[in-house]
Amino acid sequence: MSDTILTARGLKKHFKTGGGMAKSGTVRAVDDVSFDVRRGETFAIVGESGCGKSTLARLLMRLLTPTDGDVEFDGIDVRSLKGRDLTALRRDMQFVFQDPFSSLNPRMSVGKLVGEPLETHFPQMSASERRGKVAALLAKVGLRPEHAERYPHEFSGGQRQRIGIARALASAPKLVIGDEPVSALDVSVQAQVINLLGDLRDELGLTLVIIAHDLAVIRHMSDRVAVMYLGQIVEQGDVDTVFTQPRHPYTRALLSAIPVAAHGERAPRKALEGEMPSPANPPSGCRFHTRCPYAQARCTTDNPELRRTDVAEGHIAACHFFEVIAADEPDLGLADAPKRAPGAAARFALYEDAMRERATPRPRQDQE
Repeated sequence: MSDTILTARGLKKHFKTGGGMAKSGTVRAVDDVSFDVRRGETFAIVGESGCGKSTLARLLMRLLTPTDGDVEFDGIDVRSLKGRDLTALRRDMQFVFQDPFSSLNPRMSVGKLVGEPLETHFPQMSASERRGKVAALLAKVGLRPEHAERYPHEFSGGQRQRIGIARALASAPKLVIGDEPVSALDVSVQAQVINLLGDLRDELGLTLVIIAHDLAVIRHMSDRVAVMYLGQIVEQGDVDTVFTQPRHPYTRALLSAIPVAAHGERAPRKALEGEMPSPANPPSGCRFHTRCPYAQARCTTDNPELRRTDVAEGHIAACHFFEVIAADEPDLGLADAPKRAPGAAARFALYEDAMRERATPRPRQDQE
């Protein structure tokens, strides 16, 4: 059995715009993305809103058909599947959506919502067996069996997300893709859901692909991370390596803004200036050069390829001058920040500390 469970190669998704009296164009939402996901790991894809990460997640699930490129899951060409073969794929690949309320049918009870995948993928299961399985799934995500008789509107946001996770687990998948699974939740609930996902991964041997823009989430739950900017991956590697020794200036800017629950001095934060260009008209050369403080003439004409850095094997970045940048700014102030610890309790206690600091009201500037 291969160590790689999911592979994307040259993946592209372009959307046509305009029509009628409007000027036509092409939005390059995902533009030549390649990566591998290892069996049993948590692989994170991060970036600003609008960078194409949610579109990429839907391409991996075949919820969208790619313009070009290939996706292979466990040795199967996902793009070529149709009909029953595609339905069979859904058993092994499941999706947790960003908004738990809009992703659940309000006319269906929780029991029917969680039980629907069982009816689809296990038609031989009797009604009593299905009810027992639903009760077990609800218990696994921290809900009670009697909740099966209620409807989505009767639950809080965190509870609804737990229902969505239970529904995703119903078919006993090998891979679960979470598209911003906690961004719609209150800060006080986010750590609970993140903790739940980590525990389920360890207990069930799942592979997780997490889409997020909150780097505090990624820091404490992922094994490897890919950073996206304007439809392309600009850096990828082990999460501790990327967070302590980033080589792309975009990654450095994102990490500089992370709230760190730690005492002592820290390097000054550098705000990322300007707005992300439109994916309908991306800049020539390096797509980040319009916002990059290190941009030179070459950056405006030559698009840098992902290449191995000087840090570690498997760490790659798409920047012409990352050696110069690393020498100029060797320390981000994150080297002494707490790293992920083994075990779910220790791992997510760090995340809860970061969320607690973020939620603490800050005094106004005019107060002593």
